[in-house]
Amino acid sequence: MTRKALLLVAFGITAIGIFVISYTNTQDKEQKPNVLLIVIDDLNDYQGCFGGHPQAQTPNINQLALSGVRFENAHSNIGLCMPSRNSFLTGIYPHQSRNFGLDRSTTQTLFRNNKSLMEIFAENGYYVMGSGKILHSNKLNLWDEWGIKVNNYGPFAYDGRNQVGHPSVPQPFRSIGDIDGSYAPLSDVPVFPDSEIKNENMGWAYSGKDDIPFNYIDENNRDLTPDELHAHWAAKRINEMDLEGSSKPFFMGIGFVRPHTPLYAPKRFFDLFPIEKLQLPVIKGDDNNDTFYNANYPVELTEDNKWYTNTSKGQMYYKLLAESYDNDEELALKHFLQAYLACVAFVDEQVGLVLNALNDSRFKENTIVVLCSDHGWQMGQKQYLFKNSPWSNSTHIPLILKAPGMEVGSTIEHPVSLIDIYPTLKDICGLIGDNKKNSSGFPLGGGSLKSFMENSGRNDWNGPDGALTVIATDVVDYDYAKQTFSYRTRNYRFIMYPNGQEELYNINNDPNEWENIAHKKESYEIKNELRKKILEIINQNHPTD
Repeated sequence: MTRKALLLVAFGITAIGIFVISYTNTQDKEQKPNVLLIVIDDLNDYQGCFGGHPQAQTPNINQLALSGVRFENAHSNIGLCMPSRNSFLTGIYPHQSRNFGLDRSTTQTLFRNNKSLMEIFAENGYYVMGSGKILHSNKLNLWDEWGIKVNNYGPFAYDGRNQVGHPSVPQPFRSIGDIDGSYAPLSDVPVFPDSEIKNENMGWAYSGKDDIPFNYIDENNRDLTPDELHAHWAAKRINEMDLEGSSKPFFMGIGFVRPHTPLYAPKRFFDLFPIEKLQLPVIKGDDNNDTFYNANYPVELTEDNKWYTNTSKGQMYYKLLAESYDNDEELALKHFLQAYLACVAFVDEQVGLVLNALNDSRFKENTIVVLCSDHGWQMGQKQYLFKNSPWSNSTHIPLILKAPGMEVGSTIEHPVSLIDIYPTLKDICGLIGDNKKNSSGFPLGGGSLKSFMENSGRNDWNGPDGALTVIATDVVDYDYAKQTFSYRTRNYRFIMYPNGQEELYNINNDPNEWENIAHKKESYEIKNELRKKILEIINQNHPTD
């Protein structure tokens, strides 16, 4: 595809962690609300309004928080992109579907037997359109209209033949590869002076696999990144629909990849976080000594030391990053953190572009806005650098519900999770129809959050006492009894590993989850109670084997 053709497609001449819901009480009862779903990849609580990092700069997300209700204790149900999105976009827990990882067979079975959010909205008369990374591999047949078709993870460093780790990233971290082993400002155009390859497209590429260049001259003269293309498309379509005057309700999904790796963003966002002034998160040395993650998911390398499983990545990434900076762990983490915060600030700007278009349109007072992440990200705590861990930094996602005419500035501390998005939208929008396509489908696993939206002081939540998360695995074992489950209540986090080992943290006394007290005699009663709660959720949402 030529650059001209790509841009024509991009502009339509030819898209946790946060979760925002907004609708108005004054809408015509006969008129269904529109829905804008914004999914942000790998976003933890590094926003000003949630205080995850004191230097985070997210004015657009902060503004949403000021005008809505904040859920302080919201979590992902599984710590990897694909199964997490499969789960909350169908409303089915991973333990129901047995979709525990990058497994295509359980993914196909899940969507064959259960209706996605897009499908149930379409059945209820909505025009369904989207762009970006919403599902891990988007199923275009689920949408009436699809926006930008481009590799969502780009741009990439391209050596003329392959997508590679950015040459400015030191080894051995760079050897991880073109996605997870890369971070740099866009102004650092990749150069390969020792390469024997002669290709004029060397440098940045939308897709090196398809030899599609990403042109960069300077900050004001460059191509738009995929996330920017999706934001511009969404804003443009909202403006067009505003002018068209159509009364048919719409469901629009937009998926932003950043801050998923590779951590590339314009230089002005990196400049917001100079290395010498950057503050690291609070990290306790040797904090992994009383944990059992490594015993259950040991680092597995091939003979050439280049391959390891998803369940071991966090440990290996931390080790390789430190080695890349002469084992100066603080300096190593600061370089990665700078790129992560830059990408968070960058994606906040894209969110603002879309929301500004919505707020400037006639849809402002009759549109539900859902903004969520698929899971968090662990920034070196417990000597772990990745997602998909059983601890708070990985499971926790920001969650904001904004409803005009309802409470403003309230905070909800009750634990909820991504699984609640589907039933909440179904409830608010008055959607009719079963979520199951046939008798092999599963019932919805979550509960509606509408009562929290109407009155934060109400106590009629009919969901569980805690949020349940499962660890995603590469080698699929469909027996849910062999999975690692992490359960977060208001006061505790309880982790059950498949080998029988356990971790328990008293959040009131230990908010950083530093001291595993599972072995203490006084913890036995609470462990038994929490174990019972986990089994209740599993049995309730998966009544048959």
